[in-house]
Amino acid sequence: MPEKAGSKSSNSERLFFYAAIVMSLVFGTGFWLLMYALNHHVNAPEPPPDDASPLAMAPDHPRQLVNFSLTDQTGRAVTRADLNGKYLVVSFLFTSCSLTCPIVSSQMGKIQQLTSNQPDVRLVSLTVDPEDDTVPVLAKYGEYFTADTNRWLLLTGDAGVIRNLIGTSFLATDTNNAFGYMPGNFAHIERIAVVDPQGRVRDYFDGLNNGAPEAVTNEIHQLRK
Repeated sequence: MPEKAGSKSSNSERLFFYAAIVMSLVFGTGFWLLMYALNHHVNAPEPPPDDASPLAMAPDHPRQLVNFSLTDQTGRAVTRADLNGKYLVVSFLFTSCSLTCPIVSSQMGKIQQLTSNQPDVRLVSLTVDPEDDTVPVLAKYGEYFTADTNRWLLLTGDAGVIRNLIGTSFLATDTNNAFGYMPGNFAHIERIAVVDPQGRVRDYFDGLNNGAPEAVTNEIHQLRK
């Protein structure tokens, strides 16, 4: 006996309804997992800056700023010697990053304002993607965050020099972290480091924390004492 048209329509609607439920579960679960991972990454307890090197934060064996020669967003050459005797506030970025880097750069902008009357402070942002972050690209990026080119240096240059500088002086690499597969594979590029006038890395701060600018400036104030 032929199936009635109304029955076919009802079956089709039922199949569509079930398919819609399955798709909603799949995509909804995927979205929830993504948001959970991002939230966990942002709010997770802060681990040591370099899990593989317990001396990274030891007072008697701090990380030391190594020699380097790079180029800032105006095209000027910047070397380790140019920063001698300054307190450095160091961040890490790549301009194609749309998640954490803009937040950290905004925090650096606030630190720039808080230290505007402190001539012994320099802000330094190191790109982890020098192949793409050329001088013109960093110049445009710096303008967006109102970087004072005399006080906030966005540095690029030879990839080997940058990787040696960041890897030796600041951050470990981490290929086991889902958020570590970024240019250079450096872990925790959301950190902001404070370096004393002798080139010693004295502390790290979470650049995603709203209180980071005040914490950084307080650290510099304490170091001056």
